[in-house]
Amino acid sequence: MKVALLIASVAVLGGAVPSSAERASNRRLPPAAAAGDTTQYGHIRSLRRAGARYELRLDPALWLGGVTAERAAVQDGAIRPGQPVPNDYYIVDEGHRLLTFLVPSTARVTVLTNGINSTRIPVAELAQIVKGRNPRHRPLYDRGNHLGYWLLVSYRYPAAVRSIDQQYQP
Repeated sequence: MKVALLIASVAVLGGAVPSSAERASNRRLPPAAAAGDTTQYGHIRSLRRAGARYELRLDPALWLGGVTAERAAVQDGAIRPGQPVPNDYYIVDEGHRLLTFLVPSTARVTVLTNGINSTRIPVAELAQIVKGRNPRHRPLYDRGNHLGYWLLVSYRYPAAVRSIDQQYQP
């Protein structure tokens, strides 16, 4: 019975039995983000309540690593050819056009506290932190709002920010 099954399988495959590499490449991998979602890095310039939600103004930038970071830093004159970029990242912030994103009050937000601990806070508190206030007197890593944030944005209706996470920078 097993021999007949093997013969039938070979006949269906046209005489070829897939290699382990071919079988591995045919596995379905999960998407990096759900369809209609994207991530955006940048610096938050303002976050203000607008009715039941918030409006966030972001100065977008590119967070680069590895060879991409090194070559961009050389092109910008930040380092000489052959030098590594410090901490293996480089931020390209060429334009300062502000993009507006809608943020529901239920969006997940994290900021860095006590060194590099990620602490979840409400959007309303982040709005105060962006203004230079610290209403809960947290030991913020970035007291001057200089660090960038990653936004997970869903462009499915209604388009809105799903999460905001502060990025550590040494």
